[in-house]
Amino acid sequence: MAKKYVLSSESVGKGHPDKVCDVVSDSILDACLQQDPDSRVACETLAKGNFLVVAGEITTKAKVDYEQVARKAVCGIGYTDEKWGINGNNCEVLVKLTTQSPDIAQGVDSSEQKEQGAGDQGIMWGYATNETKELMPLSIVLAHKLVEKLDNCRTGSLKYLRPDCKSQVAVEYENNKPSCIKNVVVAASHNPDVEMETLRADIKDSVIKPVCGEWLSSETEYFINGTGRFELCGPFADAGLTGRKIIVDTYGGIGRHGGGAFSGKDPSKVDRSAAYLARYVAKNIVAAGLASQCEVQLGYCIGIAEPTSVRVVAPDLTEEQEQKLEAAVRKVFPLKPAEIIKHLDLKHPKGWSYAETAAFGHFGRANFPWEKTDKAEELKKAAA
Repeated sequence: MAKKYVLSSESVGKGHPDKVCDVVSDSILDACLQQDPDSRVACETLAKGNFLVVAGEITTKAKVDYEQVARKAVCGIGYTDEKWGINGNNCEVLVKLTTQSPDIAQGVDSSEQKEQGAGDQGIMWGYATNETKELMPLSIVLAHKLVEKLDNCRTGSLKYLRPDCKSQVAVEYENNKPSCIKNVVVAASHNPDVEMETLRADIKDSVIKPVCGEWLSSETEYFINGTGRFELCGPFADAGLTGRKIIVDTYGGIGRHGGGAFSGKDPSKVDRSAAYLARYVAKNIVAAGLASQCEVQLGYCIGIAEPTSVRVVAPDLTEEQEQKLEAAVRKVFPLKPAEIIKHLDLKHPKGWSYAETAAFGHFGRANFPWEKTDKAEELKKAAA
């Protein structure tokens, strides 16, 4: 008998209050790295109403107008009218930034060390599955595409939409393979002059069907603005904070998460760089055909370069095969912080920016260097 189950994932648009904060924090990181690639950045943003707080620790030679970077980021999202939640042109911006603690810095860049140590302790998980061409879970791929489509429609065919939005997709699996979509949930903020009937029909026809078409069935349920009107949105309706959407940022709740957020952190923080590396490893394992899906865990200690642990978990492999893969991973991939940063060129983004990662997911998008599968063949040989 076929085994059936349902898995759901959600995403939020870049106009969601938490994502506004992620975009601001990563825009500040980009501004620092552009002038000083060795910048140490740990930037947090809070948004409420027409007010931003930018706080944290930044040590850099760069000369950055943090307030103007924040304003430009907010306007770039589409928030140029305080009725929508926040106006980047005139919002109040409070900047509270100090330099990095010397107690942390000594563990990362002490001249007595031969190698750069990790910027903090922590565990990071990477995940990949062969159920989509992105080697990501179908539910999170579709959830991201829905909010991205909403964002595109807001500046195109559906101009009554406002920047804040959310999505959720429930995928039914049969024998561990996606078979169809059970339901789609969309919440889209909007101008007061649009009728709810019109909005629901437009979103179904212009957003959901183009994105989810082949996975929809006659039994798929649609929940569009389930409570009705969604005029009060963005930081006007809810406070936002950097790093509060870590499941949206990763694998949609499928696979484990180490708990660390990404946005606003420079790559010396393994919360970010090692999470990218873990995804890189997992994706190459699946791309090599060594597993249909897998998780990779990396552990680090502050000030120490070598990872404290490397773990590969794949449901279709034996314990012996997993251990063999772990040894191959140690042999093939750069696992020390400085090696990760150099290999993925995380200090000098080319063709991408950290602000781009802040919305629509950090994984499953081909322009990011950790999405390459260039180690698949080498890994296959090492694991033979």
